[in-house]
Amino acid sequence: MKITSRSFGTTFTVLFGLSLTMSLAACAQTLPGANASGQPLAPVEPPEGLAFATFAGGCFWCMEPPFDKLDGVKETISGYTGGPEENPTYEQVSRGETGHAEAVRVVFDPDKVSYETLIDVFWHNIDPTVSERQFCDWGRQYRTAIYPHDDGQRQIAESTRAAIGASGRLSEPIVTEIAAAGNFYPAEDYHQDFYKKRPGHYKRYRHGCGRDQRLEELWGAGE
Repeated sequence: MKITSRSFGTTFTVLFGLSLTMSLAACAQTLPGANASGQPLAPVEPPEGLAFATFAGGCFWCMEPPFDKLDGVKETISGYTGGPEENPTYEQVSRGETGHAEAVRVVFDPDKVSYETLIDVFWHNIDPTVSERQFCDWGRQYRTAIYPHDDGQRQIAESTRAAIGASGRLSEPIVTEIAAAGNFYPAEDYHQDFYKKRPGHYKRYRHGCGRDQRLEELWGAGE
């Protein structure tokens, strides 16, 4: 798979020897009730005592790890959301054939970790200044977006977006979208926890995509 990265204004190409179906993929669990294409519609309501947070930040492989390390996060699920089509597949989404974005749904315990913490982690793991791409992945399917599940989440999303924009920390305007959470389709099983299943490939992809270099440029080291 050929990937072009423009981090730090430099264009370079990374070649991966893995098959096309494994390249730049996100994950999905095989869950009871999956449809023929393997994408079950995720529940609208979280389990009792837990809550959902849904974010799009480019490649969903890369969005799982920063949330998984937080105490109070029970699960991260890579999937597809933001489009009208039912039962999308990775091939359809990655080719831009649907209106969906690659996204992660975070299942968390609000008594242990706040939505404010989650959204802070989200901001510091994306480049919110670019439209319809992230790092080396191009297309609307790789847009950044916050999908609030209630009015409280929406208020936090809007206030943090405004605060970052007003801070002067970023040299360009923030273009990250905020849209109400809708149907969420977990991605195919091989995408789920990909950074754990195929750590070597994940690290090569992440480095070749220039993700960490760009994040450090935006937010500083250690963010």
